[in-house]
Amino acid sequence: MAVALLTLVANLWAAPSELFRQHTAQNHFALLAESWLHGRLDLGGPPPDYTGNDDFAIFAGKHWVTFPPFPALLITPLVWFAGSAHAVRDGLFFLLLTPIAPLFTFLSLVKLRETKRVEHSAISCAAIALLLPLGTVFWFSSVQGTVWFAAHVVGTGLSALYVFASIDARRPLLAGLFLGLAFATRVPLLFAAPFFLFEALRDYRTVDPLLLARRLGLFFAPLCAVLLVIAFHNNVRFHDPLEFGHRHLDIVWKPRIEKWGLFSFHYLGRNLGVALASMPFWGHGKDGLRISQHGLALWLTSPFLLWLLFPRFRGAAARSSFLALGLSAALVAVPSLLYQNTGRVQFGYRFSNDFIVFLLLMLPFARRRWTPGLTLAAAAAVAINAFGAFTFQRAEYERYYRTGTKADVYFEPD
Repeated sequence: MAVALLTLVANLWAAPSELFRQHTAQNHFALLAESWLHGRLDLGGPPPDYTGNDDFAIFAGKHWVTFPPFPALLITPLVWFAGSAHAVRDGLFFLLLTPIAPLFTFLSLVKLRETKRVEHSAISCAAIALLLPLGTVFWFSSVQGTVWFAAHVVGTGLSALYVFASIDARRPLLAGLFLGLAFATRVPLLFAAPFFLFEALRDYRTVDPLLLARRLGLFFAPLCAVLLVIAFHNNVRFHDPLEFGHRHLDIVWKPRIEKWGLFSFHYLGRNLGVALASMPFWGHGKDGLRISQHGLALWLTSPFLLWLLFPRFRGAAARSSFLALGLSAALVAVPSLLYQNTGRVQFGYRFSNDFIVFLLLMLPFARRRWTPGLTLAAAAAVAINAFGAFTFQRAEYERYYRTGTKADVYFEPD
């Protein structure tokens, strides 16, 4: 529980004071929950003025929340008890959920250690797990509270629960349920399904075919049930089971969505550029250090991930587990890399929250022990992400972050 406690303390320490006093400006999930409690699927009118009409869809003359609905389901009891969305401190609610992801990342590592699949000590497993809340963009995401980041907090927690339930395919029903709920929070997480299949087939030479069939059935039953519910929800709202409403967003870059679609190879270059090559720079005159509104590259915010490029396996089993986790991470990353925006506005590449649990679990398969270089990279990651958690969208924001630029300005100006 120390991992969970340290995560919560770090996030409460870094959280802005407004999170404890009032709802966020983008409390979409609470607004959706309030609509449900009033018997509606749309908002019943225009969104509140304080939202700035940010990321709402307009369809059939009505206003809609487009984000997958599971986080709204989580907050519904609080909205009911408080009497309205405005009375709920949604940011604080989602912040209190942040320990789930590192806790179950740690428990997954412990489970792998107990079954002799990794050789790291319990302390080493805890250190790897703590890199999630302290050494990745999950930290700055955790203390924002607004709808985009709240979805990452819930989605990352569900991905860790899914991994924990999938190891050795011992909890197929829970694995399928958690993956389904992850999809109902962050759509790309559906593509993590191969990890459970790998775990189910890992010792295929000794697996009883009937047991395998039973496990697969238990896995797919809740997953398909959630998919059907979400498809029905989409169809009732937008007359299309595959439409969450993003095509109807009332946003400034709607023309490019109409021209290129929500997902296209047209967006791949810029998304890869931000995820892998976006660097801080020195501004003109007295500006000092500046960070693009599209955020910093993933390897810069979490430099320890570079060690995954040079794995040192001990046996074929470690190699296959490493590759299975890597494949799941890659498949989850693909939709975001083809998506119509980079994740802006952000300190670092926030879409990496969708696959960071898989990358962290790759570390003990790639490295048998901590080396001085890896330790230094982990410490640097903590320092860098602490900077992001304490400065992003704060009083110091305009001092360090390049604001006021157009959405299609990605890097340092010439």
